[in-house]
Amino acid sequence: MFADLTRLGQVPRQFRTLEIAVFAGMSMSVSTFSQTQLRRRLSLLLVLGLSLALSVGLITGRVLLTRQISFIFLLWNLFLALVPFGLSTMLGLAAGRLRLRLLLPVGAAWLLFFPNAPYILTDLFHLHPRPGVPYWYDLALLLSCAWNGLMLAYASLTDMQQLVTRRLGALAGWGFAALALLLSSFGIYLGRYLRFNSWDVLTNPINLFYDILTRLLHPRAYLGTWGVTLLYGLFLLLGYATVRLLGRMGEERS
Repeated sequence: MFADLTRLGQVPRQFRTLEIAVFAGMSMSVSTFSQTQLRRRLSLLLVLGLSLALSVGLITGRVLLTRQISFIFLLWNLFLALVPFGLSTMLGLAAGRLRLRLLLPVGAAWLLFFPNAPYILTDLFHLHPRPGVPYWYDLALLLSCAWNGLMLAYASLTDMQQLVTRRLGALAGWGFAALALLLSSFGIYLGRYLRFNSWDVLTNPINLFYDILTRLLHPRAYLGTWGVTLLYGLFLLLGYATVRLLGRMGEERS
């Protein structure tokens, strides 16, 4: 439409500038997310959706079988694990100036909610024999939820690492990934042992920051804190590096 009017000499210069900007923005969006990347994203969403459906089905089946809601809290934990993945997907889909505007607030929210994904690994603490349901069923249920939390964490971190790598290089990208996993391990400690939540940053900031500052100023008095942080962080980092290397091997073969 703009091109036809331009030939008639009826379009002012500012409209021609707008036309160029619109098409430039469209091409930027296409180049940011290619067809191959979209196919991989859709495939990932399909597999994650099926895996989450398995967890939800196991939880629902247990409730129907036992008439108890012992593990219903895992549904909330799975939802919280989905939040960082949704935020990183949002940043991955955004392009140009929109991404720059979203990077700081969405990135901060992502870092705040990211520990909720690997946190589900610690729900294995709830595994012990219970009447009315086979032990192997509870094991499969908890392993399914823990697996989903871990995979959502790795998928989300991959998105964020790629954003950092594009701007600062591969070394900075891996440094960011390692730091994010260490911070998430510290967050796991805060959630599992001190019973803090992500929203306590807003609802209970004084107690939260006091406990964090105390452990930073007196590390020898809280060796358990740093033991959990370093051990879980190392485990998560090695697992993440393994998943990334397996993905690259698959890409090279294809």
